[in-house]
Amino acid sequence: MTLVCARLTLVQRQAGAKSRLSHIVEIYKSGKPMNLASRIFPTSRVIALALGALLLLGAQAHAQTDPLPSWHDGPAKQAIVTFVKETTEPGSAKFVPPAERIATFDQDGTLWVEQPMYSQVIYCLERVSAIAKDKPGLTKVEPFKTVLSGDRQAIAKLSKNDLFKILAATLTGMTVEQFQTEVKQWLDTARDPRWKRPYTDLTYLPMQEVMKYLREHGYKTYMVTGGGQDFVRVYSEQVYGIPPEQVVGSAGSTQFGYGPQGKPMLTKEPKLLLNDNDAGKPEGIHLMIGRRPHIAFGNSTGDRQMLEYTQAGDGARLALLVLHDDAQREYAYGPAEGLPDTKVGTFTQALYNEAKKDGWVIISMKKDWKRIFAFDK
Repeated sequence: MTLVCARLTLVQRQAGAKSRLSHIVEIYKSGKPMNLASRIFPTSRVIALALGALLLLGAQAHAQTDPLPSWHDGPAKQAIVTFVKETTEPGSAKFVPPAERIATFDQDGTLWVEQPMYSQVIYCLERVSAIAKDKPGLTKVEPFKTVLSGDRQAIAKLSKNDLFKILAATLTGMTVEQFQTEVKQWLDTARDPRWKRPYTDLTYLPMQEVMKYLREHGYKTYMVTGGGQDFVRVYSEQVYGIPPEQVVGSAGSTQFGYGPQGKPMLTKEPKLLLNDNDAGKPEGIHLMIGRRPHIAFGNSTGDRQMLEYTQAGDGARLALLVLHDDAQREYAYGPAEGLPDTKVGTFTQALYNEAKKDGWVIISMKKDWKRIFAFDK
């Protein structure tokens, strides 16, 4: 009983303090003399509460007005905010009509984690065992035999041609709907080896904020990825707010036909229509979007031509590259600026130098981002 009474007293005191603070805030907003408050509170408490109210109001106002709260104040954040303001304010010399507000984003390494291997490649490697059940002969054929062995070192040594064989076997030969179901099931159960979380949890919070900020100012956000277009379209809207029709990716052909019950269907075929990487990115943008972006984000040599194409347009343009330089919170790799070399998401010194020369914005993950993931504390 004593404990209950004590808790009730504490709650009452907290409620009373909150009420008094709210009262002070209202007095402050109304512009009434503070001596009105002094009739209710001792002078020292009035001052303390008033200061607290001002600090509270200031913090709330900043939180409401800062469109990129997970970014440190610095050149990268300022460049984005200034660009959006100048291109969307009527009367601005750099105003961009709403219909022309196109923003493009690479995915792997720009919107979510790409190390130690691209998520789609991991999906394909893990699908080999399921494919082998239907085609037992694959267990004796390379590169499937190596994948099924589980030998990570041997798998890491597979050639690009070997990977293409694996991709063809795991990404084609089924209807579009069957493929979508398989990808959804994998995403629901697969976990990243480092964070033990679904791959869809590993999106970069600062980049999510940028996409939301751009959309709030009339920009259409497109994903332009070297990853498989059909693969990314399965989750793009749920994870990024980007509908499937605004995903431009590496695309394979499909064959129209009829199912057992006569239902029309599309079957995925092992024929590449668009390799949406390097020069394929601006080619894909022209083919699928039909407008040159005004702002584009990437993180590797595979995005260079997209950023060059973006900046070459008339009017206000902004090109940005994410530099992975935070081994503690994510990964550090380049080899630009002396960072470790990598075959996944390569950011060369030549690309870094070009960015500096042409006025592209380099986003330092370590220096520019307060938080990397939404689950970060």
